[in-house]
Amino acid sequence: MSEFTHFNARGQAHMVDVGNKQPTQRIAIAGGYITMQAGTLAKILQGDHKKGDVLGIARIAGIMAAKKTADLIPLCHPLALTHVEVELQPADNPPRIHCQATVETHGKTGVEMEALTAVQITLLTIYDMCKAVDKGMSMESIQLLHKSGGKSGAWNRS
Repeated sequence: MSEFTHFNARGQAHMVDVGNKQPTQRIAIAGGYITMQAGTLAKILQGDHKKGDVLGIARIAGIMAAKKTADLIPLCHPLALTHVEVELQPADNPPRIHCQATVETHGKTGVEMEALTAVQITLLTIYDMCKAVDKGMSMESIQLLHKSGGKSGAWNRS
């Protein structure tokens, strides 16, 4: 197992120095889902939610979150993202909405945290917009699915 990179030789937290790394195309894909009551899903899909287009607003929130990841997670590098895509797919049995975020950059460090943050904030936005009718919603299986680029190359969840 590798060592944790966010601690220096004295065991203190620090931002990893990526100054000597070569920029490469970096891609990360993360996913997760939010389960809910069937009636909540139906209300979202009918588009008659009084707060507006739940999925459209959640998608924008996820994109914004990817761009703000370094403001939220203390040791993340601020990155110039070249692409962020948030896909939402409803499912009936059990009632849930799957979220997949793809984030890309051409840089010196990966975008895994940006993809994971996009998924989590997308799902939190759905929760926020629907909590008045369904407080029991559950966000689950938020995880990295794929990453590529950099010295360590590609990784895929099996």
